[in-house]
Amino acid sequence: MVKLTKAKTFQAYLDSCHRRYSCVHCRAHLANHDDLISKVSDMSLGFCLVVNVGCGPAEERLLLTGLHAVADIYCENCHTTLGWKYEQAFELSQKYKEGKYIIELSHMIKDNGWDCEGEGKLRLHS
Repeated sequence: MVKLTKAKTFQAYLDSCHRRYSCVHCRAHLANHDDLISKVSDMSLGFCLVVNVGCGPAEERLLLTGLHAVADIYCENCHTTLGWKYEQAFELSQKYKEGKYIIELSHMIKDNGWDCEGEGKLRLHS
C-alpha cells in the first residue's frame, strides 16, 4: 500500500550553493552560514538573518547580559520553538543585539555543502 502525503513547502528556500542550517525536525531552511554572527555558547548560535520563522510576543527577560525584550521564534513549518529574537536591549552596551536571532543548536542541522571545508570547523564573523 502506498501512502500519499502532501509535500512540505517553506516560505523561503535558501540558495543551494551555500552552506546552510535547517530545522532538525522538518528540514525547513533557517539560515545561511554567511549570516552567522556569533557562537553564543556551546548550545546556540547568533544570526543576523533567518527565514521560515515566526515570532511570538515580546516579553522582558533578565538574561546573563542584562534586561532585554525578546520574542520566542518558532519554525513556521513544524511550529517547534527554536530560540529567540532580541527586540529591545535596555542597556546601551547591548543595543547591537536588537533585531538579531539566537537559535539553539539542538534544533538545527548543518545542511548542504558542509563536507567541502570540514564539518568540525566553525568560522565566525565579527
